[in-house]
Amino acid sequence: MNAMGTKIAVVTGAGSGIGRAVAVELLRTGWSVALAGRRAERLEETAALARTARPGQPASEDGTSLCVRTDVSRPDEVAALFAAVRDRFGRLDLLFNNAGIFGPGGVPFEELPYEAWRHVVGTNLDGAFLCAQEAYRQMKEQDPQGGRIINNGSISAHTPRPQSAAYTATKHALTGLTKSLSLDGRPYRIACGQIDIGNAATDLTERMQTGALQANGEVVAEPVMDVADVARTVRHMAELPLEANVQFATVLATAMPYVGRG
Repeated sequence: MNAMGTKIAVVTGAGSGIGRAVAVELLRTGWSVALAGRRAERLEETAALARTARPGQPASEDGTSLCVRTDVSRPDEVAALFAAVRDRFGRLDLLFNNAGIFGPGGVPFEELPYEAWRHVVGTNLDGAFLCAQEAYRQMKEQDPQGGRIINNGSISAHTPRPQSAAYTATKHALTGLTKSLSLDGRPYRIACGQIDIGNAATDLTERMQTGALQANGEVVAEPVMDVADVARTVRHMAELPLEANVQFATVLATAMPYVGRG
């Protein structure tokens, strides 16, 4: 916590989808949150949503937001993001490493352009590394020492979808990053966990409700779940004492094709 007793978080990809839902959940429950993403206007929309009352509840004024336009694949912009957090809040308790893209859909592996591969790797893996490294440095150096990093994996960190080589490769790599951070962070009270999410209702998964390619070649509509359920799970992981850690959590739409996929 900072001097005011407020916990401080950075959420990447906070302008939409899961990142927006998690940022709003944290802000509405008293966290101060740095919102990072490539579109400044979408970050401002997220901050405004957090100030809007839920049905039957008063508007929240507990959390303080800081919007920082950031392309996580650019080291200079990531460094500027965490410098802004230090300047504004003085410390960092949580990084939700969420920013990610799927890449071109429906492209056979042999036709996947190298530029598209690099774009997915640059955002999903390089971006996660850069943000985790900056957070790790700050958490190691601050007093009191420590903090938590939660990486957004995916069901694809376990089992791929058809025609998703770039996305699946990066999500498998994130699992390795999570394990390495968990080990390297032990002496400094830096906990690291991973949440693997399946079919949360966001813009990214909208197409799944009308039809998603299956391993047998069929196109089938898939069920989705409320993204707010993901946000509450992330907050539970985030608010554990540093002596406890959810190493891996899987949250998915109950009836989606995952167990037995393919």
